[in-house]
Amino acid sequence: MSAASDSAVTIASVLPPERRGVRPPALEGAGVWFVIPCYRVKAHIISVLAKTPGWVEGIVCVDDACPEGSGDFIRQNTADPRVVVITLAKNLGVGGATLAGYREAERRGAQVLVKVDGDDQMDLDRAAQLVAPILLGEADYTKGNRFTSMSHLQQMPSIRVLGNAMLSFAAKVSTGYWNIFDPTNGFTAIDAQVAALVARKRISQRFFFETDLLYHLGTLRAVVRDVPMPARYAEEVSNLRISAIVGPFALRHLRNFLGRLLGQYFVRDFSVASLELVAGLFLLLFGLGYVAHYLSVRVPGHAASAGVVMAAALPVILGAQFLLQAAHFDVTSVPTRPIHPYLRMLAQLEHPTQA
Repeated sequence: MSAASDSAVTIASVLPPERRGVRPPALEGAGVWFVIPCYRVKAHIISVLAKTPGWVEGIVCVDDACPEGSGDFIRQNTADPRVVVITLAKNLGVGGATLAGYREAERRGAQVLVKVDGDDQMDLDRAAQLVAPILLGEADYTKGNRFTSMSHLQQMPSIRVLGNAMLSFAAKVSTGYWNIFDPTNGFTAIDAQVAALVARKRISQRFFFETDLLYHLGTLRAVVRDVPMPARYAEEVSNLRISAIVGPFALRHLRNFLGRLLGQYFVRDFSVASLELVAGLFLLLFGLGYVAHYLSVRVPGHAASAGVVMAAALPVILGAQFLLQAAHFDVTSVPTRPIHPYLRMLAQLEHPTQA
């Protein structure tokens, strides 16, 4: 059986029940490219390239000013004609290298961009599952999720399970994608038109890249879907130090959360949730302020009257209720309509000779 037919079977197996009767898209000729940021992965990169499925049309390897000279190493040790190596003058981090790879692959005609790490921790046979929802027009961006089964979790170190769970909840709050988990998973796929659009934004270029990309995709109302994806851990050494990112990650999540609330509910739109946010915050702060004022002037030994208790408790209760309603609205307003079909049609209208 050919690589293309194998991939088609894989895609069919992950389709939702209502789409099982739909003919899977052909991966041959679909314009799928791999983008591999390379930094200190010299020991594994050739193995990764050798495992690339045959239906992948091109592979952009980005030498992120690697001290091991990964770009030259790849040129000297692979004969795969699909491989394109670009070398960055200075280290930009995983995000900067990925965006540079996106631009190069798009320039060469890529339609779907799959980001793959060069440390051989990803099962490339599952790339078809990432690509399928995009080719079917059901998602703009897909990502692996290692938290979909206990068997997947058993393969992860305990500290990573705990850390990723905490980061996942923070990402839900800051990005608005309440339907996704495992935001730091680097095995992702994105439509090239969406990638070109989101790349114009100020995306974090270091370890916060994947989460910050989700935040900016949210501002475009792009559809994001999780794909079950077990991780593999061997002797690879991570360049990420947990102690060094806790503080910066927390600040960036807070910044993105506040930016999302302002943009989503007061700049780009104004909905019932906007009113609930304003009313909830006002009432909650009023109630807490009233309590603080009463405690500062009350006479010791005198119990508060029923009126004072109600004047303090009622605004707090109502404020909390309004904020819970606003949170419910936020959870249920996750984007569901992909934007890349519109972007592709718009590109064809603007450049009809390239259609």
